[in-house]
Amino acid sequence: MNTVEPQEPKLRRALTTPLLTLYGLGVTVGAGIYVLVGATADIAGPYAAFSFVVAALVVSLTALSYAELATRFPVSAGEAAYVEAGFEKSWLAVCVGLAVAMSGVISASAVAIGAASYLHALTGLSVPLLTIGVVSIMGLIALWGITQSVMVAAVITVIEIAGLLFVIGWGMSVQDPQGYPITSMLPPLEIDALRLVFAASLLAFFAFVGFEDMANVAEEVKDPVRTIPKAIMLTLVLATVLYLGTSVTVLFVVPSDVLATSAAPLALVFADAPEVVKQGFSAVAIVATVNGVLIQMIMASRVIYGLADRGQLPKALATVPQRTQTPVVATLLIVGIILVLTQSLPIGVLAERTSQIVLGVFVLVNASLILLKRQADTPSEHFRVPVFVPILGVMTSILLFSAGFL
Repeated sequence: MNTVEPQEPKLRRALTTPLLTLYGLGVTVGAGIYVLVGATADIAGPYAAFSFVVAALVVSLTALSYAELATRFPVSAGEAAYVEAGFEKSWLAVCVGLAVAMSGVISASAVAIGAASYLHALTGLSVPLLTIGVVSIMGLIALWGITQSVMVAAVITVIEIAGLLFVIGWGMSVQDPQGYPITSMLPPLEIDALRLVFAASLLAFFAFVGFEDMANVAEEVKDPVRTIPKAIMLTLVLATVLYLGTSVTVLFVVPSDVLATSAAPLALVFADAPEVVKQGFSAVAIVATVNGVLIQMIMASRVIYGLADRGQLPKALATVPQRTQTPVVATLLIVGIILVLTQSLPIGVLAERTSQIVLGVFVLVNASLILLKRQADTPSEHFRVPVFVPILGVMTSILLFSAGFL
């Protein structure tokens, strides 16, 4: 008599286009736009808003490459799978997967400390204690289940986006704006102006980092061939519109000298607002940072799970209980590392290098697609882009990566 071996529980395909888009917006929109407008304005002045458009155009090339690769290989630890398929080197795939997971861990650690700092201002409790609380609560939500985790993240994302829309609405209603005229924000076709825009776009790029995390939940997406490309492009378009509207508003309302030195530029829009409005926006900023912790946890744990599921890390890290259908051991490992980092290491320098880690991964991912396109194509259906897309993706990623050291 034949016996059938019970299958190990796998991740649940539960993410639809709206949920995946909200997940993408949640991991992309957040701390970046909430803190970067001032820094970009310090470099590009009135042209800072246009730098977000330039960054979006650069990121869109790699996003299209991700859309094809994620539908070719709809698995967790997507970047590692892409690099292994393209370069046929297992060790390189493991390095890429670990780099992606580390970028998420570092980002989540830095954001958790930021969230705790905002909470400290409201509660007076110690930042280390609040950091442990934030990481622990977000870890429990991540363990709960992918649908529940992404639903929580989706609700927070809606609040976060509503906060940006509120900034735009409130700012555009200000009677006496103190910033740049809107007509001065389009850069002229001059070398000096374009140089400033490009330099600021390196910072603006950081605000778009995160969309690639959508590839790492591909194993939990319904109908990935249709859903993933649509969700990736929707995420980038919506994020770009929000960034452009928010940056134009802040540049229009806030005095340039004040804006350029602020680490919380969006709050400056409410300088003359009632206290309840200021506190309400501060609460939204806290929610935005907490959301970043949760989503980075989800991403990093799925990368670790994916590597373990393919035998490239200890098999125990691929454990998925039937009850939660989430990678519990991998998630606990990620939460533990984040707790250690937040309590023992200066995150600032590491966080600055996160973008360079991501750009390095972008180069390898685009190169992998170029190599795959040179091979005989598989008969299976998947989303396709022309070969010049990953070629341009490699070039622009190397350019940004190199410029980061200047």
